[in-house]
Amino acid sequence: MPLHAAIRSTRTRRLRAGGAVALGSFALACTVGLGTAHAADAAPATTVTKAQSTARTAYTVQSGDHLIAIARTLNVPGGWQAIASANNLSSPYTIYPGQVLKLPAGTTAKTASSSASSSSASKAATASKASTSSSSSASTSASSSGVKTYANNLDGWIKESLDVMAKHNIPGSYNGIYRNVIRESSGNPKAINLWDSNAAKGIPSKGLLQVIQPTFNAYHVSGTSWDIYDPIANITAACNYAYHRYGSIDNVNGPY
Repeated sequence: MPLHAAIRSTRTRRLRAGGAVALGSFALACTVGLGTAHAADAAPATTVTKAQSTARTAYTVQSGDHLIAIARTLNVPGGWQAIASANNLSSPYTIYPGQVLKLPAGTTAKTASSSASSSSASKAATASKASTSSSSSASTSASSSGVKTYANNLDGWIKESLDVMAKHNIPGSYNGIYRNVIRESSGNPKAINLWDSNAAKGIPSKGLLQVIQPTFNAYHVSGTSWDIYDPIANITAACNYAYHRYGSIDNVNGPY
């Protein structure tokens, strides 16, 4: 949240997103899913395999992951806080792709859905030949036309924002954006602060980087949406503001 609008209360912020209320600098309401999107469902199988739960002692972080989603997917006793404690993580709870996290005792995951990526791969493998051919053609067409695509999750939003920022000479790094997003909204693009001094003035902080409307309008990056909740528009406007006030979003380590 921009400092020039109002200094955020040192008390814990409450975020409301889509009717869900979250407490703390690491918001508990989060709509960002773990892993990649599922492929199209295959035709009904002739046999049904019953999902079985297996014990898990470690998890390798994938792009776009965050502690809340990992805890939900792997049924971690004690939730994301238990993972943070087991790995000596503290606010802003930054994790990186490839990092191996220790999981608390009692963690289980259904083998049929232990991760979004394995489920997606399984469905893709059993998709119809026509669907596969169609997807392949679309992929080839996109590749030949030079159109870059991004995943519709936090990892993809940050990467697309960085490309937009590069075109406008706005500095910032993946890690700088990621840690500020996790602190401000826990990766929820619909997050909104309805209780601090800005909210009392009728200009609540919104989106991934908790931007107020006047700041969003002033630092909006051309070519992006005018919807403050749009992930790319929100990130790039916030980074543009941070660039002009602090030199870079990388220099922001708290309420801004």
